[in-house]
Amino acid sequence: MKNWTLGYTTDIDYSHGYFQELSPTILSLAALNKGSATNIGRPLRYLELGFGQGLSLVIHAAACEGEFWGIDFAPGQAANAKELAESFGAGKHIYDQSFEEFAAREDLPEFDIITLHGIWSWVSDESRATIIDLARRKLAVGGLLYVSYNCLPGAAPVAPLRHLLNLHAEMTKPADKNLTESIDQSVEFVESVIGCNAHYFLLNQHVVSKLGAIKKLPKNYVAHEYFNEHWDLMAFSDVCKKMAAAKLTFAASATLIDHIDAYNLSPEKQEFLAGIHHPILRESVRDYITNAQFRRDIFVKDGREMNPMQRNEAYLNQRFVLVSQPTDIPSSVEGLGDEIIFSQDIYDPLIIALADRGHEPKTLRELASRDALKDQPLALIIEVLLVLHGGNYVRPAQCADMVDAADLRCKLLNAHLINKARFSDNISHLASPVVGGGVRVERMDQLFLFARQKNESDTKLWAQFVWQSLRAAGRKVVKDNVVLESDEENFEELLSQANKFAQDRLPILQALKVI
Repeated sequence: MKNWTLGYTTDIDYSHGYFQELSPTILSLAALNKGSATNIGRPLRYLELGFGQGLSLVIHAAACEGEFWGIDFAPGQAANAKELAESFGAGKHIYDQSFEEFAAREDLPEFDIITLHGIWSWVSDESRATIIDLARRKLAVGGLLYVSYNCLPGAAPVAPLRHLLNLHAEMTKPADKNLTESIDQSVEFVESVIGCNAHYFLLNQHVVSKLGAIKKLPKNYVAHEYFNEHWDLMAFSDVCKKMAAAKLTFAASATLIDHIDAYNLSPEKQEFLAGIHHPILRESVRDYITNAQFRRDIFVKDGREMNPMQRNEAYLNQRFVLVSQPTDIPSSVEGLGDEIIFSQDIYDPLIIALADRGHEPKTLRELASRDALKDQPLALIIEVLLVLHGGNYVRPAQCADMVDAADLRCKLLNAHLINKARFSDNISHLASPVVGGGVRVERMDQLFLFARQKNESDTKLWAQFVWQSLRAAGRKVVKDNVVLESDEENFEELLSQANKFAQDRLPILQALKVI
């Protein structure tokens, strides 16, 4: 009988991460920004393949209108996702199945969006073929497929390191040893190889540095990233060839900051790329210029290009929301290209406009019509918005009707997640109907939100509750890398954090309708 894990690590639970690139609002904006015509239904039908612990899937199901389907072959992960989804009355389309089992179902609808994060690199050629076939048959015309993967050339130097780590684990792991122990011992073994002045590592010091970075990562991440049977690197052009079998063409990177050449490329590199006319060759060369290690690609089925007038009209109706306090936003950003220093003629009035009316979302049309911005080129306003998105200061926002429809679902899910924060620090995102996705909220702030439910505005009681919770769990506050020992020190630090949260972060979460 074939092993149901298909070579995928199941000894350690996958992390409870949230990935905003899977959000329908961001996927749609990325395609729009590149002028790719899509046909995404509203309410949409959305499928996530290999959802891990399911946090992204569940947050998007709460924050967006539509029918959300998801599969993961690990029963424990499917059960976790169902438990989260059931907090707001969803979860009937979450399945514990392999790709092959799911693809054979006879009740599958056509999907507007299919996503898979990281999975492409960790499965067999047979599973990748099943994914392509599923997209060919069940992705609607004009629909989007998101796929992220370890890519050439940037990830290539890691392959020999990953091979040696896995080889040691495979050759030395006894039946009674858990994977965590194997990871530690494999790392120690590779360090001993480095210590004997192995020529490969002497010539590739960046690989030695990579091992040092791996040692600092959580074990559950390392296990799933580096200790699967399959770990395949693929060039962008090869992924394009495989997607073509499903009538899919490349539309855009789901990482919006990648769209800004000035952030990623020097003027000389931009000029060089502009001379390459074939789009796949140009994108491939760009990967060599930036030493790309991981791609987040959007493909569209039977995609058509929008003309500039169509794109601009659609863009003008797109809403944006400021998700940070204006004082927290820098006036310049350092990219892979040159430093981008925002022109004060556009930067200051744009931030003021976004912050107006308590951070209420605003369309690009409204922003561009402000007196201080109406003479600015629309393309420049868009570029600044995308750079601000790259710093997580601005997010695309849903239309008001969709926000209203998702509001109750998000509040029910968030109440469930905040309650879980009393016992675990696994989850660091909550759902926002405004952005149609997740917003980062660290555990400490979630505990303040829990305390706020009973003590509306008394930050002293918030701090007292959090300190009692931490102390009961044998935890203490760390400040400036120093563990605070006394009750008084812990309480005072928590009170300081609670006051800062109430002043700076809470108003943002309220504007985003997280609470």
